[in-house]
Amino acid sequence: GRINPLHTMTGINTPFTGDRNKVCLSDDVVAMGLQAATHWDGLAHASYEGRLYNGHPASSVTAEAGATRCGIDKVKPIVTRGILLDVARARGANRLTPGYAITAPDLDAALGLAKVDVEPGDVLLVRTGQMELLRAGDKEAYRIPSPGIGVACVPWFRERDVAAVATDTMPFEVWPGEDEAALLPVHLLDLVEMGMLQGQNWHLDDLAADCAQDGVYEFLLHATPEPFVGAVGSPVHPVATK
Repeated sequence: GRINPLHTMTGINTPFTGDRNKVCLSDDVVAMGLQAATHWDGLAHASYEGRLYNGHPASSVTAEAGATRCGIDKVKPIVTRGILLDVARARGANRLTPGYAITAPDLDAALGLAKVDVEPGDVLLVRTGQMELLRAGDKEAYRIPSPGIGVACVPWFRERDVAAVATDTMPFEVWPGEDEAALLPVHLLDLVEMGMLQGQNWHLDDLAADCAQDGVYEFLLHATPEPFVGAVGSPVHPVATK
């Protein structure tokens, strides 16, 4: 159901006053899956045992109103320090092995490559290299199996009090998961337990190449989600300024 954006023209050089020699306007409309492209997951995106983050009931997400609690429209502007954690490069690879679960030591190694310390409120961008498959047109290989965040990374994020984490993969966490009995455990821990935004389908390759060239892995990140009222996720056009 995550359809790509469908762009339709609803008016093409339509006379505003009935006279084509005067003012004419064109207009258009877009229908899209809010989590089909580069996006943030809102906190209402996941629930278990009938609850969302902060104890709100899962039933607060309705067909009529969407997310009445923890919607993406509740997220304030995200303008903060971003840090690229190039896990693939830190492991000496262009792309991580499909299905590889990123570990806390992997994050430490990438942080060592970046030569910075994580501070509360930072946003971390974790590169696996998986995006090259999508850019080559192989959507299925990009989707699954996918390297991604392992469960052991969650305490690492929490201990450093990061504001959000984004990856260059579709599922965010490793998929298939590390434990067949636990479905999307990283989603549940990040969104339901910690209240930490997570982002997917971020294109990080150009940024990674620039960081590797100048050795600077920190930057000003602007990544405010579009505030769709009641939505459980939202597209974002992130910009890193170095």
